[in-house]
Amino acid sequence: MSDTSLVQKTAEPRTIVHLDMDCFYAAIEVRDRPALRGKPVGVGGARDRRGVLTTCNYEAREFGVRSAMPTFMALQRCPNLIILPTRFDVYRREAAIIREILHRFTPLVEPLSLDEAYLDVTAHPDVPAGLAEVIRDMIFRKTKLTSSAGIGPNKLVAKIASEINKPNGQLEVKAQDVPAFMAPLPVRKIWGVGPASEQKLEQLGIKTCAELQKFSRVELQELFGKFGIELYDLCRGIDDRPVEPDRPRKSLSTEETFSTNLETLEQCEERLEELFQELMADLAQKESARTITKIFVKLKFADFTRTTVERAGLEPSLNAFRSLLAEAFGRTGKTVRLIGVGVRFSEPAKADEQMRFL
Repeated sequence: MSDTSLVQKTAEPRTIVHLDMDCFYAAIEVRDRPALRGKPVGVGGARDRRGVLTTCNYEAREFGVRSAMPTFMALQRCPNLIILPTRFDVYRREAAIIREILHRFTPLVEPLSLDEAYLDVTAHPDVPAGLAEVIRDMIFRKTKLTSSAGIGPNKLVAKIASEINKPNGQLEVKAQDVPAFMAPLPVRKIWGVGPASEQKLEQLGIKTCAELQKFSRVELQELFGKFGIELYDLCRGIDDRPVEPDRPRKSLSTEETFSTNLETLEQCEERLEELFQELMADLAQKESARTITKIFVKLKFADFTRTTVERAGLEPSLNAFRSLLAEAFGRTGKTVRLIGVGVRFSEPAKADEQMRFL
């Protein structure tokens, strides 16, 4: 069976694994520096400048430190926090090793970032839970890094399941168990629900998926527009998105929804640097040979309106993205709930187009 035919079987029952490395960057740093074991470690923003943490280990999280937290705030909560600079060359190397292991089990691997991926293992003969254990064990033996997994009938359920038994654990949710699994979950667990929409739902008295299920599709559309239609399905654990393997793509981007809306351009610029670093890491890992034709910055504001600024002919540098960010922010001056940065690639010439020039 070809990869294409596997991708197209989205209407049939599927088995999806969401694999997530545990505190990937921080875990690598602790692995490579055994003296750090058991100590709170953060990776990212330095002490001597305004920055944010890219990630932190579980010892740091016990103090309330988390990813994307401003460095000064992390140090207030955990004065003994050890902050290390990012080493994306090392992270990319380890990610490549993990990616090769995943492809041993299925061609349908969709990377989400260096440390996270979906696998469609529907066609694999092994029992899904056992298969996930084999994959995680193989990754640990090869890299000495732990991972967590969720197994479910679709992406949404698999991703939520992967978060429940972290670190170094897994959970399988079978198709018949999805209604009971989804009902008690907080609405923030639903894909696409950020702090602002969660707050709006709370104002309506909705905190769980079971409570959200009481609203009709029409009512949710009136409240949330097009996203309301998706919410109707998602709160019931319905998600038809296929696992899409690595393939030539038109663009590559990364984005973050913030727990607190950003009010100034300076606050946006602080978050931009981390997003830029992540984008560069993804480019080097996934699309190093592609030709970039445009770069862009996307903002989503507190009222859910959006704006995008893109330019052709610019190299993907931090200063270039800062320029686009300033233009996008200046269009409204509204507070920002999401920033996205990305690049667009040149389209490969089709065979029939090439023939015309022969």
